[in-house]
Amino acid sequence: MDFGEAIKNLKMGRAIGRTGWNGKGMYVIKKEIEGMEPFLTIVQGERVNTWVPSISDLMSEDWVLVMIVTIKDGVE
Repeated sequence: MDFGEAIKNLKMGRAIGRTGWNGKGMYVIKKEIEGMEPFLTIVQGERVNTWVPSISDLMSEDWVLVMIVTIKDGVE
């Protein structure tokens, strides 16, 4: 999908990623914290950073939805 569709999915609370990214398991989510404007974060493993898309990201058409699996209390 293109970035326009990817943003629509982010607004609906879905995680997105690119097939063209070098890092495995990288995805972007929208964060909302009370008293702050919403912002985007990029996640890779336990690393989380704020994220601003590059021109390459904006023009790419390799965006995909990402399923996030959370393991809680040792139960898979």
